[in-house]
Amino acid sequence: MDFLQLLSCACIIFTVGMFTTGLTDLKKMKATQSADNVQFLPFLTTCLNNLGWLYYGLLKGDGTVISVNIIGACLQTLYIITYCHYTKDKRRVFSQTLTMVSVLCVGWVYFTVVIPSGEAQLSQLGLACSVFTISMYLSPLTDLVTSSQCFYEESASVHLSDSAPRTGLTGYSVPLVLKKKNWYRNIFVFLVPTWYRSTGSFDNTTHSL
Repeated sequence: MDFLQLLSCACIIFTVGMFTTGLTDLKKMKATQSADNVQFLPFLTTCLNNLGWLYYGLLKGDGTVISVNIIGACLQTLYIITYCHYTKDKRRVFSQTLTMVSVLCVGWVYFTVVIPSGEAQLSQLGLACSVFTISMYLSPLTDLVTSSQCFYEESASVHLSDSAPRTGLTGYSVPLVLKKKNWYRNIFVFLVPTWYRSTGSFDNTTHSL
């Protein structure tokens, strides 16, 4: 196995590992019978990201992209269903979920009906999926805003914060080695969660104002 194949395997492992980080929140919700202190938006944006890349993989016929994102979409759907079951704020959850479904429907119509099949379709879909990926890693920013308005940071979720830097770094390396253009997305993916951790927002410690 050469270096590129090894790096590709590492990317797959880290990506699937990143999707499983929500299991911690899942166990927490089941143990407490509550969705308090668990953030919903990262589950939703990650699911949107998975479905977008799944469609991309289907159009391109890439089995690796398809399999990885099927696992991710199934896990995120499980997290979303569990959160909906335990949350008290069902109205907010419903409105955010409805927004995601609307984005998916508009995107499907655009890429299926408006854009003709071929390289242009794949190129624009890849760009849209990259935006979904970036939004997935930006979604925990809502925790930082909430934390800045409260006396504590207990509500800051660790979802995506631990494995995302490793995923972004390995994902950055593969396109760079292959001299592909999408390396910028992965270095962004590496830097954003690293910045989250450096701010101490995921330490789950209490701070007095």
